Amino acid sequence: MKAAVLEALDRLVVKEVPTPEIDDHSALLRVEATSICGSDVRILHHGNPRVQPPAIIGHEAAGVIVKAGKHVTRVREGDRVAIGADVPCGQCHWCRNGMGNNCAVNYAIGYQIPGAFAEYMLLSRLVLEEGPITPIGDQLTYDEASLAEPLACAINGLELVNMSLGKTVCIIGLGPIGCMLIDLARVMGATKVIAAQRSKTRMEIARFYEADVYIDTSSEDLVARCREETGGEGPDVVITACGSVEAHEQAIEMVAHRGYVNLFGGLKKDARPMCVLSNTIHYKECFVTGSHGSVPRQHALAVRLLEKGMVRVQPLITHRFPLTRIEEGFAAMEGRGGMKVIIQPHAE
Repeated sequence: MKAAVLEALDRLVVKEVPTPEIDDHSALLRVEATSICGSDVRILHHGNPRVQPPAIIGHEAAGVIVKAGKHVTRVREGDRVAIGADVPCGQCHWCRNGMGNNCAVNYAIGYQIPGAFAEYMLLSRLVLEEGPITPIGDQLTYDEASLAEPLACAINGLELVNMSLGKTVCIIGLGPIGCMLIDLARVMGATKVIAAQRSKTRMEIARFYEADVYIDTSSEDLVARCREETGGEGPDVVITACGSVEAHEQAIEMVAHRGYVNLFGGLKKDARPMCVLSNTIHYKECFVTGSHGSVPRQHALAVRLLEKGMVRVQPLITHRFPLTRIEEGFAAMEGRGGMKVIIQPHAE
């Protein structure tokens, strides 16, 4: 089969590799769509301790089961499925209690487990028993289904801030996750959504999602505008869906008393430390959390929301490339001219 193999930093080569062989407890997935994640870009350029080249990365995927071992019961040949990233070990305290994304082993597809920038992918016994594998209905395209993985991460983020009816939510950063969060915040009960973004290209795409307020952070004071839009109180929930330490600081400055801040977007390793007056948290009695990844339950929920059109992702898919042009796909992703870039391994 053809696969894009990460041979070294900054070296991703499409080549012929052996098609995985299944045993009685595994299955083979024909990969139909894999979305490029920002973490894939970081792995390409900066590596990751859990990725040892030569390796096949890619973890936002969907496809069809073409082979299943005789003892496999979770999937059958012909099943259309979406695949997530985080795979619980199934043995530790965190995994046994439904919080596998906090597992110390931290297995993930496209990391220790060979990923989906390939024509076929092996679903091992561990992945089948513990991992995020969710059937998808015929109404959902493979391209859309591949975005269940980032949507599951967004669900995890809003669950951790106790999202509930009637809250005002500010989302800083309107990339794909930020746009999903607009729809998702509505689904989970937000009555006012404030959306903030610096890039004008992404702002235009994000307007499809009809947030109540859009703030151009390149020309407006984000903290002042958010206070103005909330009667001086600040938003109940602030999500930083971007990799900006300044946004992290602004989020804590603007959040309402007893509000929640989720530092959702990770920062570069060389980012400066966040500078926050701890008395701000003390006197507001606000809650500051982070979130990363998701668990299989959230991936299954993400697929259901996509199938019902409650979270819309089609407008976010701005580029599609066959596997043989994956370098162009990464370039489009890094150029930030669009949103989600889909690799279709079997396209010409």
